Amino acid sequence: MKNMTKILINSTVVMADDVVSCDLDGEAAILNLKDGVYYGLDPVGAKIWNLIQKPMVLNDVVEIIWDEYDVDINRCKDDIFELVEELLNNGLVKVNE
Repeated sequence: MKNMTKILINSTVVMADDVVSCDLDGEAAILNLKDGVYYGLDPVGAKIWNLIQKPMVLNDVVEIIWDEYDVDINRCKDDIFELVEELLNNGLVKVNE
C-alpha cells in the first residue's frame, strides 16, 4: 500500500510508535508490531535508522550521512529519500511535512 505523504527535504521523520528494533552487528533488525513483519537494514541504513529514533529533519540526516560517507550529495539525498519512502510505506516511520 503506497503512502500518500509527501516527503520533503525539510520534513521531520521519526520511528513509528508500533515498532521495535535492535542492532545486529552493525545492521538493524526492525519489527513492525502491527503486522508482525521483520525488516533488515544494512550498516548505512542502520545508521540512518539510529538517527531517526527521535524526530529529525531529513536534511539533517542527509548532511550527517553525506559528511560521514564518500558519496555524491545528490546520490545521498536520493538514496535516503528512497529508504524513508520504503520505511514509510511499511509503517516503520512517521513523516511530518
